[in-house]
Amino acid sequence: MKFIYIGDIVNTHGLKGEVRILSDFKYKSKVFKAGFTVYVGRMKEPLVLTHHRVHKDYDMVTFEGITDINDVIGYKGDKVYINREDIKIRGYFDEDYIGLSAYVDDKKIGEVVYILKSKAHDILVLDDHGVKHMVPNVKEFIKKVDLKEKRIEITEMKGLIDED
Repeated sequence: MKFIYIGDIVNTHGLKGEVRILSDFKYKSKVFKAGFTVYVGRMKEPLVLTHHRVHKDYDMVTFEGITDINDVIGYKGDKVYINREDIKIRGYFDEDYIGLSAYVDDKKIGEVVYILKSKAHDILVLDDHGVKHMVPNVKEFIKKVDLKEKRIEITEMKGLIDED
């Protein structure tokens, strides 16, 4: 299994075993639904969701077989993951980009080390031997992503990659 981080259990809510998850995961509608299995904590304990609702900035969920606050208090502070194979999306997860080598016209310009979140779009941060480059993750800049070859092709644009 390949796990993908989707958020943190930040607290409990009420007395009936509901928890608050803080998450900025893009595909919440595919994950936070009854019957979907998430994996919680360092040991990746599988838990099946029975109910989901949104409250303020939180995703409030309950788990199958858990109906008491005392049964979920131990999950407070734990990370929540999904199995990569349990969800089908068009496109790529952020985790798919990490570690890809970035090229402009067959010249390696770095490796994707992390992704910055912004309201407009995500930004791929490339590391080229200590020099950081930022490339917007939009179709105008990203020509091709090849996960098998661990390669990403970037459109050359003046000023995008600083050569100095």
